[in-house]
Parts: sequence; C-alpha cells; structure tokens
Amino acid sequence: MSGAPPLEVRGLVKHYGDLTAVAGVDVTVDVGDVYGYLGPNGAGKTTSLRMMLGLIRPSAGTVRLFGNDPWESIHALDGVAGFVEAPTFYPYLTGRRNLELLAAFDGGAAAERIERALETVELADRARDRVGGYSHGMRQRLGIAAALLREPKLLLLDEPTTGLDPAGMRDMRLLIRTLADQGITIILSSHLMAEVEALCNRVAIIQAGKIVYEGEIAALKRSAGASYSLQSTDDELALKVCHGQPGVDGVRFEQERIWFTASEDSVAKLSQALVEAGALIRSLTPQTATLEDLFFSLTEGPDGHGPHGALAEPLEATT
Repeated sequence: MSGAPPLEVRGLVKHYGDLTAVAGVDVTVDVGDVYGYLGPNGAGKTTSLRMMLGLIRPSAGTVRLFGNDPWESIHALDGVAGFVEAPTFYPYLTGRRNLELLAAFDGGAAAERIERALETVELADRARDRVGGYSHGMRQRLGIAAALLREPKLLLLDEPTTGLDPAGMRDMRLLIRTLADQGITIILSSHLMAEVEALCNRVAIIQAGKIVYEGEIAALKRSAGASYSLQSTDDELALKVCHGQPGVDGVRFEQERIWFTASEDSVAKLSQALVEAGALIRSLTPQTATLEDLFFSLTEGPDGHGPHGALAEPLEATT
C-alpha cells in the first residue's frame, strides 16, 4: 500500500487462557522514526513486539507492515528485519558462515550484502572466527548484520545494549544512529531510558498490556511542566511570596531550596515579586524532567499510572 506507515497497530490483543497479556495496543511508527517501545517487565512489551513481527498470532486487532498483514502474506515482511530478545547463531560456525546460511534462506542478492553488513557493524576482521568465541556485544552486532542482509526499511531491535559494557553500549548507540541516518526506520526496545532519550524522537509506553503514552518525547516532557529550584537571601520570606504568587504551584521547601512549578511568564513575575519583597534571588534553576522520571510517573501505581508527580494520568496520544 503506497504511503502506508512502516508499522500500524490497532486494537492488538493477546490472551493466554484467562491471562490477558496485551489489552488493546494502538501504535503508529512513521517513516524515519527512531521509535522507542518501552515498558516494565510483565507489561506486555515482548508479546506485542512478537505480534508486530508476525511471530505469534494476535487474539484480536490488526498489524500492518507498510500496509500489509503479516498473517495474510509472508511478503508483508519484505523490508522488515530485526530480533526480539536476543539473536541466535550456530556457535561452532564462523560469523560469515552464519550469515551465508541466513542469506541462503532469503535468496536473491542477500549473499552479496554480507561483506557490507559486516563492515557496517565493524565485524569484518572477526568474520572468520567462530561465533562461540564472540563477546555478547559482538553477537548483538552480528544480529544486526543478519538483519541488514534483508536491506530493511524497518528494523526492530529488542534490548540491543543489554549486557554490554560502557564502551559496547556507546558503539551500539553509534551504530543505531548510523543506521537511522541511512534512512532506516527503527523500533528500539530498551530498559535504558537515557539511551532511548538520546536516540529516539518518539516513544510508546506500555503498562499492564495497554499503551499509556504514544508520541514525541519532547511533547511528553513539555506536558510535565517546568519545575524550578530557588535559593534567596531570605528563604522564609521567599516561601511566603511563592505561596501567594498566581501561577506558581507545588511550592515546597526541601534540601535548603524552594521547589515549585510554573510557566516562564509566571517565573518572570515571581522574580519581580521577590525583588519587591526584599528576598533577592541567589539562584533560580530550571529542573528538566528526564524520560526516566516520566516513565515511572506513567507506569508506577496500582492502576498502572503514577500515583504522584506531574503525570498521574495517562496522556492522549501526541503526534
């Protein structure tokens, strides 16, 4: 289907007997996205990823890959590659031989892409070594090389940096950015919020089988509002001024600082009010919410929402 998004999921449900693992997931991944798919353990993330790749059949709902249903035609997976959980290989064969076997399954010109794939993931110099001697990070990169044999337009990577040391994590991030710069749309599942925040432009957060947020990371952070910390020459007086100032909310005194949330206009008016009251500002520092903060606000609590904080209720999808 011309112009269809790389991935469009509507009403995705998966039952295992009386257990509902996925309870109505809606997701849209657009061309060029580096799209984070996030959720705590047991939230339904892996199950829904498997359904997106046609590895398990949904109990209800639809999956469309570039407009095509993977359960109606195997060709729906043309241009789609990746791995869920961890890639597996024959440990007693070399990296190149493993890729040759995979290329034989795909046919066509896949075998001709082996050398370039190995170079892209920086394994060309280890291609003749047996995979059993590879480090975890090298096996992860070989998994991406295997995916690149298909010349994917959509690449799904599930926890590609799990178990890597800091250098390996850095190299994997650079590789993912390189692939995105080559025009590949990427779905990235990860528990590392800083990694997702650095790489992704949009995210979906799943909790208890349902999407509690889908949209731009920047929009999610804006929705939390801006918070500030204040130190003044007279914090007792400044605290009274803050409590009485319109548009200044959540005022509290902790760790020798006054904390509050407010818009930029309200902060400007507060600054003037503090000076007029005689409580001069020593420091006024904006505190930017991290993706990790917002993730916990959305996923913690008895109903799957944060019981506290700026995002105590699920947000509407933002595009």
